[in-house]
Amino acid sequence: MLLRRLIFGFIMATASLALPAMQAGAVDLENTIYLELKDGRVTIEMRPDLAPNHVARIKELVRQKFYDGIVFHRVIEDFMAQTGDPTGTGTGGSGQHLDAEFSNEKHLRGALSMARAADPNSADSQFFIVFKTAPWLDGQYTLWGQVTDGMDAVDKIKMGAPGSGTVSDPDKIISMRMAADAE
Repeated sequence: MLLRRLIFGFIMATASLALPAMQAGAVDLENTIYLELKDGRVTIEMRPDLAPNHVARIKELVRQKFYDGIVFHRVIEDFMAQTGDPTGTGTGGSGQHLDAEFSNEKHLRGALSMARAADPNSADSQFFIVFKTAPWLDGQYTLWGQVTDGMDAVDKIKMGAPGSGTVSDPDKIISMRMAADAE
């Protein structure tokens, strides 16, 4: 009986050493973004399982520091905050259109999806973060990430004009960094 307890104790102690790496919810630094806003850090879990091509392109842009200083040009109360256009007008991008990668994933509060024109394959660098669940977007926009921490900072992004969402003197992305590259 004592030997069984000792063996069980050893197994449990050994298993607990490996637990952090095996825990569900362990952070995948290569698929985590730190978005710095004026009101704090936002942690974003990227979803390569849903949109591998979009995630790869976002990673490229983040590593090029493309998003640093870009404004939230369209922010609609109780809907979403849109950014990713270097011109700040809503008509610009990085110059590389991506084919849609629609999924059955739901646009829950904090979901990140690609903005696009009427053509489903026109997404580029612009994306939006939803403030509230938006089921009418499901299956229509490429969902590529989810805010896992810092949604309170997203909620404080300056709102745009009623209807259009156009923002005068808009808030900016201070920086976006891959967690794997963060210092």
